[in-house]
Amino acid sequence: MQTSQDTTPVLVIGGSLVGLSTALFLAWRGVPTVLVEKHRASAAHPRAIGFTELTLEHFRTVGIADQIPQVAPDLRLRRVTVESLGGAWGEETPWTPGQAEPDKGAASPCTGAAIAQDVLEPILRRAAAERGADLRLGVEMLSFEPQDDRVVVRTRDRSGGDECEIQCAYLIAADGADSPVREQLGIARSGVGHLRVLRSVLFRCEAAEHLLNGDVQQFQIEQPGFSAFLTHYPDGRWVLMFADDAERDASELAASIRRALGRDLEFEILATGRWEMAGRIADRYSLGRVFLAGDAAHQLPPTRGGFGANTGIDDAWNLAWKLQMVLASQAGEGLLETYAQERQPIGWLRHHQTFARPDYSRWVGQAPQTELYGAQALELGQLVRSAAVIGAGPELPPAADPVVWAGQPGVRAPHVWVSRDGARISTHDLLGRGFMLLAEPSDWGEAAAAASMALGVAVQWVRPGVDVIFPADATFERTFGVSPPGACLVRPDGVVGWRSQRLSDARSGALTTALATVLARPNVKR
Repeated sequence: MQTSQDTTPVLVIGGSLVGLSTALFLAWRGVPTVLVEKHRASAAHPRAIGFTELTLEHFRTVGIADQIPQVAPDLRLRRVTVESLGGAWGEETPWTPGQAEPDKGAASPCTGAAIAQDVLEPILRRAAAERGADLRLGVEMLSFEPQDDRVVVRTRDRSGGDECEIQCAYLIAADGADSPVREQLGIARSGVGHLRVLRSVLFRCEAAEHLLNGDVQQFQIEQPGFSAFLTHYPDGRWVLMFADDAERDASELAASIRRALGRDLEFEILATGRWEMAGRIADRYSLGRVFLAGDAAHQLPPTRGGFGANTGIDDAWNLAWKLQMVLASQAGEGLLETYAQERQPIGWLRHHQTFARPDYSRWVGQAPQTELYGAQALELGQLVRSAAVIGAGPELPPAADPVVWAGQPGVRAPHVWVSRDGARISTHDLLGRGFMLLAEPSDWGEAAAAASMALGVAVQWVRPGVDVIFPADATFERTFGVSPPGACLVRPDGVVGWRSQRLSDARSGALTTALATVLARPNVKR
């Protein structure tokens, strides 16, 4: 056995969906990153399958969305109560009772994806490695020691036994709901807590594909003496979930699958699983130089809204640009505090939305009392409040339709198809790398140059009507909620950080002040 030493700005523990996305986003931003994952491949039993428009927007920005087949704009993930897949079908259970969901593709350049987790993860691994991330698979974390100016982590190669001491500036724990990192830090969790333990079986049955009807992909099986849940993967695989923790042998599993299918079809059992239905949100999302992401921060059951995996990927997107700017000395350490300020309320929002809905409210003694928001509001219209957002007051709701927000600070910048150099692009294709200022008057261009000079941070000035042409029915002013002399500052993660309605702000140095506030650099002179 050999022991080596290594250093890296960021070390990610956990190489599933959230860990891989974190490594990809950081590497794309030019941050050297090491990822440690104790397994060498994806789990045999895939978990997540639905990935939202917002997640696909992140993947589009880093250049991999074209590798992920997206769903049709009018697709809805519907659930029906049935006797069996091939038997009588009953009523549909809506995800958000009383609300009709608009077609995808109107408020986003993406439509989301229905892809199994074990199919998506290899795409993320390859993309992260191609962009420079150091992925160390089959390597486990033995211990970690937070210090004032670093975190020291000991790892071991599980095949050869070689150990390595890695010193990192920041540690990101994407190591799952049972996170050893979170447990060692002593961070407690709150929420509805443990509800029950369920078993499942993964099987392949391509012959059952013809029994599907449109976009109904999930089935609550109800028969005398038999209750289970059946869901479909788009590659011929299915998962049957039992409502108990009973262990079943191969013959019992096969008999249950036949009951669920309701037809004598050939199938192949691939794997079994066991998982906990629970709702827990970490009381802290960070401590010192250690950050929690994904299930380590928020444990949520599988939902039609994809609240678990998609929320974790959005955690990674939020944290990556902040780490980049702090490591480059372009932002103060206070910017990293806004990660918890922005993401923990989102975790609680998803928690309450999950357990207030029919899918899970029946398992909770006292369901959370909360207004239900539609999928589009939750994904594309969630609001973040922190010191890195100017103008997102406590009077605002936690989510709303993106059309209603119209460029509200704290919300993802609106999507509109615009023309640039004769090509049709999304406003989101302008975002991602750094700060962007959208404004028409030339005084704002001078203000952007002055802010860049004062802070050493590039601010790209995009001039509607000159650099990009907005459509007549979705003008810049209407879409971003500004007056003709106004301006909108968008952060590197695509969230509106500040907005002005006055041309005098361009001349007074207000942009420099706003940018310094967002970057936690309050002492910068205008």
